[in-house]
Amino acid sequence: MDIQTIDQQYSQLQNASQQVYQELQSLAAKLQAESANGNQNAREWVLDLKEVALAIQSQQQQTMNLLQAIHGFVANQNQAYNTGYGQPSFIQGGAPMAPPSGGLSGFLQSGFGRSIVTGLGFGIGDDLINKIF
Repeated sequence: MDIQTIDQQYSQLQNASQQVYQELQSLAAKLQAESANGNQNAREWVLDLKEVALAIQSQQQQTMNLLQAIHGFVANQNQAYNTGYGQPSFIQGGAPMAPPSGGLSGFLQSGFGRSIVTGLGFGIGDDLINKIF
């Protein structure tokens, strides 16, 4: 898998998350309008929706933790190579082996890698909870 594919998949994940956010926000607005009109069921459904939003937030936080762990692993591998642990070894005949391509550093500079480093989430989180409720 190359860097562009990773960035593309991450972008699709962010877009899907944004779509869920918009759908939850729309549903919350409808339920709040019904609740304001005195519908007791709608008031309960708003509370249920809040629980769903919190569950989604928790799941997305776990996903971000996983992605940050993967990013940390890749960063550590890149650092280990650059600090001497991964110095080129020699093949028979004394010729050094070529270092690996810039894939790791490319990954760290990709949109996905930068997003992980800066800790960007997928869109559903405190923002959703605060705006909807």
